[in-house]
Amino acid sequence: MSTDAFELLCRGTVDVLPLDDFRKRIAAGRPLRIKAGFDPTAPDLHLGHAVVLTKLRQFQDLGHEIVFLIGDFTGLIGDPTGKSVTRPPLTPDEVAANAATYQAQVFKILDPARTQVVFNSAWMSQCSAADLIRLAAQHTVARMLERDDFHKRYESGKPIAIHEFLYPLIQGFDSVQLKADVELGGTDQKFNLLVGRHLQETAGQVPQIVMTLPLLEGLDGVQKMSKSLGNYIGISEPPAEMFGKLMSVSDDLMWRYFELLSLRSNTDLETLRQQAADGRNPRDIKFELALEIVGRFHGQLAAAHAHESFMQQFSGRGLPQDIPEIRLVSATPRMPLAQVLKAAGLVSSTSEARRAVAQRAVRIDEQRIEDEECQLETGRRHLLQIGKRKVSWVELIHAP
Repeated sequence: MSTDAFELLCRGTVDVLPLDDFRKRIAAGRPLRIKAGFDPTAPDLHLGHAVVLTKLRQFQDLGHEIVFLIGDFTGLIGDPTGKSVTRPPLTPDEVAANAATYQAQVFKILDPARTQVVFNSAWMSQCSAADLIRLAAQHTVARMLERDDFHKRYESGKPIAIHEFLYPLIQGFDSVQLKADVELGGTDQKFNLLVGRHLQETAGQVPQIVMTLPLLEGLDGVQKMSKSLGNYIGISEPPAEMFGKLMSVSDDLMWRYFELLSLRSNTDLETLRQQAADGRNPRDIKFELALEIVGRFHGQLAAAHAHESFMQQFSGRGLPQDIPEIRLVSATPRMPLAQVLKAAGLVSSTSEARRAVAQRAVRIDEQRIEDEECQLETGRRHLLQIGKRKVSWVELIHAP
């Protein structure tokens, strides 16, 4: 495998452990067995989930074997990663329903003909109580308490249920069952992935390479993408809505999305960066990102139509080409429109802002606003207009 391919596989990663072993396995030329597990904890995936899926597709395009594991058994436990309290388990019906939607969504990124889909209930449901005891004997409580979230809960006196210790053990046992060469996960999964290496070594297997990827920032550019925070882009959202959200990310965050979500080569991305440095409008580069991502999930024709719709909405009404961009920080999840307009410099006072609303002169994302008490949610980027001359992109960030 060429150096370019190796660098592509490492692009955007936080950890590749151990890196030298990974380099040697890639250089050996044999197809590797690449594992990634997803617990069906919610019915809809967003672009934050797509970071790992995109890396899987890069491996797949280079000829490696992809194993997409649906944790229908571990989903019944509930992954405690990053939680300050015990996470409630899902019911079997919830797990089954979510798992069905996952498969439909992930194949918008992965090639179904070259992807092996497995459920860890296939082997875990066959395990006896004695099998679980033997598995539990392969790890210590001291090692479990090295995990950051467990350690913090233990130190603060918050309860840790015994079944939560089983989660990383079962995830690691999945790697033993699948004989994984590489396992991918978010940075919050690093401990669990390393448990997989330990259990494989105990089982006499060559331990897997651990590859972690960062948690993608949401539309606010600060907090991780999350449906609960409202800063997400859903994989199943309509093309026009997805396109518009991608165009709303900041110019800086655009490069992060390119790095973690694009299937384009490193050379392509370096060319785009050079074009930006040479003065190309970042908006036009962002069009390329939106066209690629929307095209992946909805097809190239739908992406082209979304692009055209966006241009008609924001460029066909006499708006200036170079609209200023402003980032505002709010201590609360919502910010009154009058304050936003003043802070953005579109009005001199909140009373002037209210008068402009009363005169029906204010638009948000091309929609006329008539409510003087209107509030804007943080985590989004909005096009604000007063009349025809005062126009600004405003990005609201929640920072308590």
